Amino acid sequence: MISIIIPTLNESETLPRLLDALCRQGDVAQEIIVADGGSQDDTTRIAQQHGCQIVTTAPGRGQQLSAGIEIASGDILLFLHADSVFPVTGLKAINSHLQQFPDLIGGNFRLSFDGNDAFSLWLNGFYAKIRERGFYYGDSGIFLRSDICKKIGGIKPISLMEDYCLVRRMEKFGQTCCMDDPGLITSSRRFLGRKKYAIILGWLLIHLLFYLRLHPERLARIYNSSRR
Repeated sequence: MISIIIPTLNESETLPRLLDALCRQGDVAQEIIVADGGSQDDTTRIAQQHGCQIVTTAPGRGQQLSAGIEIASGDILLFLHADSVFPVTGLKAINSHLQQFPDLIGGNFRLSFDGNDAFSLWLNGFYAKIRERGFYYGDSGIFLRSDICKKIGGIKPISLMEDYCLVRRMEKFGQTCCMDDPGLITSSRRFLGRKKYAIILGWLLIHLLFYLRLHPERLARIYNSSRR
């Protein structure tokens, strides 16, 4: 069974599309866990209507995903952002691939952005190139065998870079794959009104400060400030 864990915070506009897509995955055994960080909109009501398990934590993807893992019962974990457009054969592809290649510990999906602007189109190619070098992030639908997740220490309950930290341990531990067909689409909404080079410099700064061991809480404040 696949345990799908979705961290949310006021995602009532995007969550229904994702949950509807997951409910159309055929006969693949699944459970959906919405790890909510204190939404003030209809996010949790929408999750309840779709039969999801709900766990509430303090806001922060690391804490939310960690809480979701605690109650997950599947032998495969899949982490999705609420603004993802998940492919209709996505769960079947994960099951088939991990059964066909037992040495694989997990992986992610080829990622595309839904924007038609030049920056979003550039990002599609950029993300493909860095994936070849073993770099990918939470918006690309990371999946992982649950026993491996325990062995490598799970997801750290930190305010930022929890996905990067997980992926580095995954790549060090064993073989991963990138699901090219089908791929996954994510929202470009985070880039609206922002300049391309400011975004890239912000990413570089966050990674540098992470390597310099700046506290994740301070990293999160810097990251959120740059997005605003």
